[in-house]
Amino acid sequence: MGVQEIDQEQGGHQHRATIQHVLNDLRALELMLEKGMLETGVRRIGAEQEIALVDSAYDPAPVGPEILDALNEPKATTEIGRFNMEFNLDPADLTGKVLSNMEEEVCGLMGNARTAASELGAEPVLIGILPTLAQRHLSLDFMTPRPRYFALDERITKARNGKYNIRIKGIDELKFVHDNVLVEGLNTSFQLHYQVDPEHFALAYNTAQLITAPCLAAASNSAVLFGKRLWHETRIAIFEQAVDTSGDDMPAQRDILKRVRFGEKWVKESVLEIYRDDVVRFRSLFGSGEIENSIEKVEAGQIPKLSGLQTHNSTVYRWNRPCYGTTNGKPHLRIENRVLPSGPSVPDEIANAALWFGLMIQIPKVYPDLAQRIPFEHARANFVAAARNGMHFKMHWLDDATISVRDLLLEELIPLARKGLKSCEINNEDIEHYMGIIEARVASGRNGARWMLDSVAKIHELGTRSERLSALTAATISRQRAATPVHEWNLAEMHEGGCWTRHYTHVGQYMHTDLFTVQEDELIDLAASIMDWEKVRHIPVEDAKHNLVGIVTYRSILRVVADPKLRTKGSVAVSEIMHKDPITATPDTPTLEAIELMRTHGASCLPVVSENKLVGLVTEHDFMRIAGQLLEQQLRENPPAVRNNPT
Repeated sequence: MGVQEIDQEQGGHQHRATIQHVLNDLRALELMLEKGMLETGVRRIGAEQEIALVDSAYDPAPVGPEILDALNEPKATTEIGRFNMEFNLDPADLTGKVLSNMEEEVCGLMGNARTAASELGAEPVLIGILPTLAQRHLSLDFMTPRPRYFALDERITKARNGKYNIRIKGIDELKFVHDNVLVEGLNTSFQLHYQVDPEHFALAYNTAQLITAPCLAAASNSAVLFGKRLWHETRIAIFEQAVDTSGDDMPAQRDILKRVRFGEKWVKESVLEIYRDDVVRFRSLFGSGEIENSIEKVEAGQIPKLSGLQTHNSTVYRWNRPCYGTTNGKPHLRIENRVLPSGPSVPDEIANAALWFGLMIQIPKVYPDLAQRIPFEHARANFVAAARNGMHFKMHWLDDATISVRDLLLEELIPLARKGLKSCEINNEDIEHYMGIIEARVASGRNGARWMLDSVAKIHELGTRSERLSALTAATISRQRAATPVHEWNLAEMHEGGCWTRHYTHVGQYMHTDLFTVQEDELIDLAASIMDWEKVRHIPVEDAKHNLVGIVTYRSILRVVADPKLRTKGSVAVSEIMHKDPITATPDTPTLEAIELMRTHGASCLPVVSENKLVGLVTEHDFMRIAGQLLEQQLRENPPAVRNNPT
């Protein structure tokens, strides 16, 4: 999330002071570029490893701050959600065994996190979006208690008039409305940093933009959210919709840019183009809390922190983001790749990094004129297509060529990445190992997203949604521990989710969501036909806005048959026989409470509502099925003693 120490006051004078601070820092950076003060001739890399945390039932475990306290690890830091945390890896020169060293560092940090988490009944997992996350986990109770996160929520929620309308369409379609910025906390990434010389920044940044799509296609690992099969890299859609301050009331004729975006054009000369464009289009969400006269420092030959510019930059979320920093007292520029997801395994992540670093080195050598050979709009379209489809789309490429992204990777980009890594004298065994993982993954067509979708297809008809999502998460963790790359993984099995009773603790875990409904003014004949055709005994009645207004039961239909007055009336509306104001539950209603509700009110079903919107249904048959499973389990675990017949 960038800079942590902030000034939350942004009204009047403070707001103007913040803008002045950013403008001064921009001028100071311009002077530094003119004076040649930024480090050159060094190819340094780094990474940020975000992780999710789950409990023994594979649900999100909101214990990130507690694990950080137990770890006492300076490389570890918080994320916006209490069920996430992050490790900042050591910067290193891109040479020798840097790749295998990076894998060793990640594995060591993950091992330490696993040990600390186990004391709290939790487990870390590398995954782009945790399958078991539900909207109830996105309340402010799950937000990490840091001023920055609450300030971010306040600013963005205010700009959005209190509503986050999320809509994503993949194999399934997801639409939901949320009330705070923690929806952004669904995402978990493996972010890469690549230091560049100031004079070569434009070509390096354009290279990062060009290769984003094929690298993302190979690495996609976020295909499932709330049980829905969405984009292969759903993180992209979530983040772009979640951290948006443009509002819903802008005129349709205006072109409004979002804080999270790929970009609009190729960079021509310098990093200043990006910073200036972002300052022009977006105001700081908050101040840095630290004021320095950066221009005076530069003129005196000193190195400024540029905290105002850095704080502003940390709230403008380009997928490839320019960064200013200092290492060993020397200022530098780097490009932060924010696109790649966490997981599926540590070897997969390092292989993704090897591909990206190799291409960042080699593409500028081979295609120094790339900005003249492909329109920027094509690079942006490639990015969206990769996020939607993973390795299954045709890319726009140089000189108006169109090619399958898998063919492009196998025939051109992977060989180029190998050459780039060799030119840096990366250990040859590391090159062959990690590029071999990428090559085998692309050839097989199975990245993390494809493994998820294939696993979901395999177990789609088994158990409840909760059981399937837990099985998917459990299978991910077990295969990560084996440290094998995803193209070698077996598909998830239902039994991997553990004890089935964990998945029946509250109504939302097993309620029916594929519902047959009617409206008040419709014929009861339609309701009767639905019951007959679909073999159901309860039909919720909703209005045009999906508000629950009643319930029609099989018994209601029988009363019509038995009542001569209704039988001779002819056309009978649903409103005449439905039960109005039925007893309801919410997705968070505990199962025992739901059973008691039905018993007390003599109800044979419970419509499930969220803010009065119908979202599901549970029936007495569901509880009979659960009871049957429990009885069977108990009898298998404690079989009755066999009684000998007397002779």
